[in-house]
Parts: sequence; structure tokens; C-alpha cells
Amino acid sequence: MPMSGIVPFPVISLLIIGIQIRRFISYFVDMKRKFIKIKLANLTKSEPDERKMKKLKCNNSSPQPTLSTSIQDFESIFARLVGDISDEVHLPPSVLEWLTKSLNHNTLGGKCNRGLSVIDTTSILLGRPLTSQEFFDTAALGWMIELFQAFMLVTDDIMDGSETRRGQLCWYRVPGVSLIAINDACMLESGIYILLKKYFKKHPSYVDMMELFHEISYKTEVGQACDLITAAPGAKLQSYDMEQYLFIVTHKTAYYSFYLPVALALMYTQRATVDNLDTTKHITLKMGEYFQVQDDYLDAFADPKVLGKIGTDIVDNKCSWLVLQSLARCSAEQMEILKVNYGRQNGKAEAAVKNLYRQLELNVVYEKYADDVAAELEKKIEHINETQGLRKEAFFAFLKKIHKRSK
Repeated sequence: MPMSGIVPFPVISLLIIGIQIRRFISYFVDMKRKFIKIKLANLTKSEPDERKMKKLKCNNSSPQPTLSTSIQDFESIFARLVGDISDEVHLPPSVLEWLTKSLNHNTLGGKCNRGLSVIDTTSILLGRPLTSQEFFDTAALGWMIELFQAFMLVTDDIMDGSETRRGQLCWYRVPGVSLIAINDACMLESGIYILLKKYFKKHPSYVDMMELFHEISYKTEVGQACDLITAAPGAKLQSYDMEQYLFIVTHKTAYYSFYLPVALALMYTQRATVDNLDTTKHITLKMGEYFQVQDDYLDAFADPKVLGKIGTDIVDNKCSWLVLQSLARCSAEQMEILKVNYGRQNGKAEAAVKNLYRQLELNVVYEKYADDVAAELEKKIEHINETQGLRKEAFFAFLKKIHKRSK
């Protein structure tokens, strides 16, 4: 019989074996996580031209940017940021793989104008190319905007019942995803604050940046709510008006697409004075209005292969710029065609509305609008007061990116 209080040797052996097995399993899981990270990181479109730059390493090295940053340079840090987000919590391998695929599918593949604008605007404000650290910082801020864009697009596609986005299936339509995409969208948004805390907690404008993201998020969601409620089944065309439309486009699009990138650059460079932010808001919100009118026009008139998505504004009964222009120009007979076919979930009705748009020559109306608003914006930019560090060139660069765009 063993002595009281002493564990028998066979039991000790079993405990040791159990501990070793547990260590082996833990090691195996960690190795699998690392393998998945490496494998999925290689799926990102982040391999730049070697003649221009090398991939960002852990020592924060980055390419010397020009005043017009390429997407390749911008994407060079994306895999690292994916790692930062996924490392926030020790994720099981299956969740790590899912999150990484969601980040890659939903954040990459766009024009990245919002994110790139943070880098380029900062360079313009400083009047020189950025240092390596400045490039990384502003690129990280840019990717936070792209994460917000991804968050909004995933949810928007679900609510609109969209088929494709950026030339591929919408995330919720990817086999096996479905409404899990709602939670994925929330994780995309959470990534913003993980990165903001990691890289900017000691920056003088950290709290201002965080509050800005929260403010813009709420404004965008309010705009989305108005858009959805206006387009609800049974909504009457006669209830649509330009005031309602401008509220939607300003809040749903303009704030996060145009005001946010410039405001972040001003905060990063310590130039976010009240006057500079007010001037920025005045000009960028008008740019955002122009941008959304372009989107509405392209939704109906652009080739889906060029646009990267299939337009749904007509079948979704949206209060769009085109339908407002139609309501202002229709004859009694044409109005009846619009009432019968707008907001109907079938291709024949959609084709009838598009044919009406062509009869009303809305393409000509749009071209005149585009030229007029571009001229108006140029005048506003020319009158910018630069004494507090704001630069006209930053807004001209923005206007150049969007004027006469085709997608």
C-alpha cells in the first residue's frame, strides 16, 4: 500500500504524459495558426513592383512615397494590419482563417481613393514627400477608412440584395457565408479601433481621431437609414424630393468618403483648426454630393463589367438623382410608365425605366450637371484661405480623381 499523501508512480507517469500531450497539441495549434496566417497573407494583393519598393517588415520600414501614392505601395502594409487585427484575440484556427478571408475579400479590390487620399493629403499639407514613419502612419489611417467602407458595403449589399461588388460575389453571397456576414461586418468596424489604439494612442489627436470615426459612423448610418426608409416597399415616387436626396447623399456618402480623409490628415499634421475643418467640410460635402450623383448615373448607364457591380437602384425603388430628374421632366404618359415600372423586381420593368431615362436624355442632363458642379468646386477651392496650413492643392487632387470617372 502506498504511503498516505504520496501519489503512486503510475499516476505521476500518466500526469506527465498528459502534460506532454497537452503541450504537443498547443504547439500544433500554434503552428497551424502561423501557417494559416502565412498562407492567407499571400492571398492579399499586396505584392508591389520590386523596382519601386520592398515589402514592409516588422521594423516599420516602408517605401519613400511620392505625392501620388500607388495602390501597390498602399497595399504593402495591409497584410501586417490584418495580423494586428487577428492578433488582438488568440483566435481558434478556423476563426482566424474566416476573419482573414473576410478582411481580404471585403477590404481589397477597390480603387482605395479614400485611403490613398489620407497619404497624399498629408504630403500636400507638409509640402514634401513623407518619411517612412509618416507613410506608415497615414497608410494605416487610410486603411481604417477602407475598413469602414468595407463594413458599410457588406451591410449595404445585404440590405439591397446586391449580387456583386468589385467584380466578385458580395460577401454574404459567397457559399457558406450568408448572414454570418452581419457579424463579419461588425468585426471589420472593430478593426478600426484596434489599429487606432495600437498606432496612435500616444498621438496628440488620438481622442479627436477616435471621436471623428464615431461621429462619421453615426452620420453614415443615419444616411443609410433615411435611404432605406425612403425606398421601402410601397413608397410613392411623388414623395421623393431633392431636399431628401441631398440629406441622404451628404450623410451616407459625403462625410466618410470626402470629409473624413482630409480631416484625418489635418489632425495627423496638427492643423485641424476650427476654420480649416469648417472649410474642409464646406468643400468636401459638395464633392460628396457630386460623387453620389455620379454613382446614381453610373448605376443605370455604365457597363456592369466596367463598373464592377450590377446596378440595383431602379429595382430597389431608390430615391436617386436620375428618378428625381425624371419626375421633373416627365409628360403625363411618361409619368405613368415610371409609376408602373419603378421599384419592380423584374428585368422588363427595369429596362422600361432605363429606356425612359434615355428618352429624357438624362445622359445630357448629367454631363451638364457634372461640368457645372466641377466649375463651382474649382471656384470654392480657389478662395481657400491657406494661412492656417490648409492647401488648395489637396482639394484639386480630390476633384481630379472623381471628375468624369467611369466607375
